[in-house]
Amino acid sequence: MARATTIDLLRHGEPEGGVRIRGWRDDPLSETGWQQMWSAVEGKGGWEQIVSSPMTRCRAFAEALGERLVIPVTVESRLKEVGFGSWEGADPKELRARDPASVSNFWSDPVANPPPGGEPFDDFRQRVTDAWEEIMAEQSGRHVLVVAHGGVIRMLMAYTLGMPVSNLFRMEIPFAAASRIRVEGAFPRVAFVSGCF
Repeated sequence: MARATTIDLLRHGEPEGGVRIRGWRDDPLSETGWQQMWSAVEGKGGWEQIVSSPMTRCRAFAEALGERLVIPVTVESRLKEVGFGSWEGADPKELRARDPASVSNFWSDPVANPPPGGEPFDDFRQRVTDAWEEIMAEQSGRHVLVVAHGGVIRMLMAYTLGMPVSNLFRMEIPFAAASRIRVEGAFPRVAFVSGCF
């Protein structure tokens, strides 16, 4: 029987500047964010490969962990967060106060209501799922850590579970949260875990 493929998904920790809407805005991890990430992987391991978003808040930690564990790190550009257009860098509370209808519409159905100037969600879905299919093919039978973003992880969960993308933001993915997708044969299973694998 073929060995199962185990993909651990780890969201980046808190970036510098605290809670902001970040897609393509490339803020590094804060000191707290680094602590969150190291805590999330403490005592864990067994990974044979790390795959990371190209964004600094993911890549810097992935490279540091790869060096510590002496395992290869691949940067996958298609795993960057969705682009939020004119909302990039905004404080979510201020944005909600300024334009409550647009924000509410986006959270309830991001496909039909993208942020002004933002990346279309169909494009986001396509690039993330294309990257996922390639990772699954190349890493079949292995244990891999993917360091990415809340939106990317939600998209991968929705894709795995066959959920409509319009329901994406019904999932809470906090900073440094961990999840696992295990594929054995044709049946993927998702384990939602918080802060550990």
